[in-house]
Amino acid sequence: MTLRPSRILRELRAGKTPTCFKLNLADPRVIELCGLAGASAVWICLEHVCNDWFNLENQVRAAKLYDVDTIVRVEKGSYSDYIKPFESDATAIMVPHVTTANEARHIVQMTRFHPLGRRAADGGNADGRYCQVPLRDYMAHSNSERLLILQIESPEALAEVEAIAAVPGYEMLLFGPGDFAHLIGKPGQLDAPEVLAARRRVGAAARQHGKFAMIPGMLAPRATLEAEGYQVFTLGADVLGLGDYFKTKLEAFETQGHYGDVKT
Repeated sequence: MTLRPSRILRELRAGKTPTCFKLNLADPRVIELCGLAGASAVWICLEHVCNDWFNLENQVRAAKLYDVDTIVRVEKGSYSDYIKPFESDATAIMVPHVTTANEARHIVQMTRFHPLGRRAADGGNADGRYCQVPLRDYMAHSNSERLLILQIESPEALAEVEAIAAVPGYEMLLFGPGDFAHLIGKPGQLDAPEVLAARRRVGAAARQHGKFAMIPGMLAPRATLEAEGYQVFTLGADVLGLGDYFKTKLEAFETQGHYGDVKT
């Protein structure tokens, strides 16, 4: 019985560019739409969005129908908060607000099996095919095909980003420009010189230490971001897309007399 490999890793190893959409809506059908469109991954947020573990499992199942990876941004919490998405067979977890190399090492210890870490072994959940694969195979697969993504989103984290990037046992950094901007007193100014410099430094640190770098939106032209070291791209969010769609339809009705979409 084979375990599902990561599409993000497969595409990166083939020299391709993985794409992702961030989801605030919890309906698994939104994930199916992303899969039908051809996205490599979806980003499910537990840090800022109300969701529950049972629904999360259904979101992961919906993604797997279309060979879409699931990235779950976890709550800053306990060991169980970090491993439950993996046990639901999510492809990756994203840990927000990582600030030190010691914290990065602690995350690796909690979420990786020996010899990379000290995660407790179970195997009785979706990621271990409910004990239907040998434990050794399950643990090796988890260490090699499941991703850890650490967010750098504060001045304190930026000051230590090279040391964080040097920690072994995880794959990817993500720069969070929104929180970084507001923590330096420039909320919403994602193009402020300090924010741009921080973004470049995170990309350079990832490249220097053999980590992948992910961007949470198209903050610059693709070529610019790739030159900075970014390889995984978030292209948009469900709430932004729906919000724009509704506004466009209402504006068309008010100004041009259009009645919206017609399905026959």
